[in-house]
Parts: sequence; C-alpha cells; structure tokens
Amino acid sequence: MRVNEIFYSLQGEGFLAGVPSVFVRLAGCPLRCRWCDTKYAWDETAGAHYSIEKIVQTVQQNRSKFVVITGGEPMINPDLPQLVQKLKASGKHITIETAGIAFIPALPCDLMSISPKLSNSTPDDPKLAAIHEDSRLDIAVLRELIDNYKYQLKFVVDSEADLPEIQQTIEEIGNVDSEKVMLMPQAATRDELLAKSPMVADLCKRTGLAFCHRLQVLLWNTARGR
Repeated sequence: MRVNEIFYSLQGEGFLAGVPSVFVRLAGCPLRCRWCDTKYAWDETAGAHYSIEKIVQTVQQNRSKFVVITGGEPMINPDLPQLVQKLKASGKHITIETAGIAFIPALPCDLMSISPKLSNSTPDDPKLAAIHEDSRLDIAVLRELIDNYKYQLKFVVDSEADLPEIQQTIEEIGNVDSEKVMLMPQAATRDELLAKSPMVADLCKRTGLAFCHRLQVLLWNTARGR
C-alpha cells in the first residue's frame, strides 16, 4: 500500500476527540476539496510503499489501542480490507475516516467516521470543480455506510448558509440518528477555528446537533503529523 504518513497523536475530531490514537494516512483521493488540509496526500503516489505487515508493525510500536485509517480517501484502496483485518486481529479499535464516496462491505471497523462533502468544498478552478462535483456526494453510498456500520456524520460548516444543505442531505440519506451527527467549523488555522466556532456552536444549539471540535488545529495549528 502507498502510505503517506503514520504518526501518534490525539484524535482531533468526532466523538472520540482527545483519545490518543495512531494515524495511518493512505495516499490518494479523487476529490479536490477547496479547504482540504491534507492536499499533500491527494496524489496516489504521495507516499512510500508499505507492506501490510510493516504497517501493522509500525502501528504496534505506539502504545494506543486506537487506530485511525485516514487519507486521502482510504475507502478507494483495494487493500483496505486486508489491512483492517490485520489491525483488528492485533487487538486494535479501528476508525476509518471517509468522505462517504465508496462502500466496502463487512469491514471489521469499530467506527466509520463519515464527512459528506457539501457544495462549500467545491474548488475555485473550473476543471477541478467539474471533477469534484461529479463525485463529492453519493447518497446511496452514504445510506449503505450508515446502515452497515457504527458511524458518525461530520459536516464541515463554512457559514450559516450551509445549514439548509446539511438538513437536506440528512433527509435524503434517511434513517440518520441525529445523535450521531456533528457540525464542524471549516478552519485550516487556529485563528479561523476560533473565529468560526461561535457561529457553529449557535447552529448546534439551534438544531440540537453536536459540536465537533478540531483539536489538532487548536493545539498545533497547521503542523503536519500532529
């Protein structure tokens, strides 16, 4: 597998925020989100070749039981099932972070952390925008994921104007447990996070949805591998 980086940190987002975790960042993502903070992992060649055994050995060098497989977009990797099976067999709690654009059945995954991409993610470049719009949101795939896995839904909020689109997406998916939905400020820097968090907090109070922090931005700003 092509691995962009493996590092030990705190989970920054979602209902497991603050939990020490080992992150395995796989290379390659077909999306080109405007505000993506891991553009360095977009290209499928953006990393080094690791055997699955080497990934597992590297993960086991760290103390945490919790492993986060992220990207890029891990759900497009054909070797993902074998990796997850090996990590699970070693006693790890597995979170997979995904945009929800691909479905793989029967993964031994403890938490599918799904971040559907709203129109606020569309890049400014017209060519990239056309590619992005064709693949950023697949309601049928999202429905399969939430029907087959323990999940959380994280929506990136850039402004209050995003709320109707979020509500429409939830309605279209159907059968969504509102207690598993989170709203997260769009923020690449600590200053942006602090500026937008009150707005998102107000939306959470208005809707009853949970606030999703971004501890990695708060604690380490733009640093990689943290």
